[in-house]
Amino acid sequence: MSYLVNLLGALLQAPLFWLIVAFAISYFIGKARALNVVGGRSSHLHSLPGFHGFYLALWSVLPALFLLVLWAIFFPIYINNSVSNAFSDVITGMSLPQAEAFLRDARAIAEGDISSSQEDIRLAAGAHVDSILDRAYWLLRGLVVILIFTGFYHAYRQISAIKRTRHVVERVTMVALVSASAVAILTTVGIVLSLVFESYLFFQKVPLFDFLFGLHWSPQSAYEAAGASSSELADAAQRNGEVFGAIPLLSGTLLITFIAISVAAPVGLLSAIYLSDYASYRVRAFAKPVLEILAGIPTVVYGFFAALTVAPAIRNFFDWLSLHTESMFGFTIHASSESALAAGVVMSIMIIPFISSLSDDVINAVPQSLRDGSAGLGATKSETIRRVVLPAALPGIVSALILAISRAIGETMIVVMAAGLAANLTINPLDAVTTVTVQIVTLLVGDQEFDSAKTLAAFALGLMLFCVTLALNIFALRVVQKYREQYD
Repeated sequence: MSYLVNLLGALLQAPLFWLIVAFAISYFIGKARALNVVGGRSSHLHSLPGFHGFYLALWSVLPALFLLVLWAIFFPIYINNSVSNAFSDVITGMSLPQAEAFLRDARAIAEGDISSSQEDIRLAAGAHVDSILDRAYWLLRGLVVILIFTGFYHAYRQISAIKRTRHVVERVTMVALVSASAVAILTTVGIVLSLVFESYLFFQKVPLFDFLFGLHWSPQSAYEAAGASSSELADAAQRNGEVFGAIPLLSGTLLITFIAISVAAPVGLLSAIYLSDYASYRVRAFAKPVLEILAGIPTVVYGFFAALTVAPAIRNFFDWLSLHTESMFGFTIHASSESALAAGVVMSIMIIPFISSLSDDVINAVPQSLRDGSAGLGATKSETIRRVVLPAALPGIVSALILAISRAIGETMIVVMAAGLAANLTINPLDAVTTVTVQIVTLLVGDQEFDSAKTLAAFALGLMLFCVTLALNIFALRVVQKYREQYD
């Protein structure tokens, strides 16, 4: 009960909550106002009553929402500047990371995220921030209320029978849609630029050719020549090039992905064919949701399953097999406790729903007229599926496979728990391997210096992985474009 009371109190103090309430109330008031203006005869309105409601709601909320956005951007900067000015004698003697940590601690103490068992100077900074927050939040609430009522009053007076509120609402909606698209595009651009910039810093320390074609990966052996001469820096770059070879990581990634897609592709595609063309309605209604449950299982659960069940089963099977091969043929087959085969098999279970569900939807989208035409020519059901349905659905099936491959390439948790961290250059599925994503996580865990080759290598790996997935997506688009023209 106390939790609900605290949650309700937090909601009542949040300006965004009051904006949602104001939007809903203003909508119904605006709708009623429009009908009241024309005496209930909505046909006399230029725009539908709902557009008048949205018009009043938008005017009530948008100015205050714009204020909240500006507040979220600039208020933290104001707090940092205020603390820096008030404690300038303390911050002056700190390095940049220490000063940033001091400002974060002051904000956390003021908001109650850090206990009071801190040194006095940090507690004083926290009290300073707390005094700012107390006044600022009351000011923010007051400004939000003023803007809500001002916008409401302005729009309420403008509602009339001839007011073209539909045009205003549609323009605002169009701006919102364009903004959402721009956010997605700018996010992608930001990701690419951050990877490129950090990777550029890495390739100043490690030669590009050595990174892309090197056969040894051991970032712990990286050499940092701080304050060294140009010749010593060149020697350091050469030595780093010998330990930052990405080929073992790329081979491990491709090996596990190949195992996963070799199992998941036929199982997923055959299950999609069965569900779409052979299964009864009752079987389909039960089997399809059950199959799609696999997509909702957290990857860490798959990792537990791989580490505790699949990997020991594979090792025990090959140990048993080795006893027979040694006695009969004179050689043994050794399986590591952590293997690419275990990770690939479990990963295939994870990506089966991607292939099955998408392929099923695509196969069902093939026009029934194609099936009927094939049957009219005397083809059996299996021949119709092989020669008509699957070729027509090929673009969607390829897209499903590419999505599954991209999902497998980007998987981390299963590989960590089932395949290990050893950067072995091997094609033996029974050996322990690692992948690009696992090494990215390993390099960025803990407190890291973002000017060392070891940490910057994570960004170079991320850029390489981005290029690989981009190439896969381009290949999928080319296939879709080529075969869609043939069957549309």
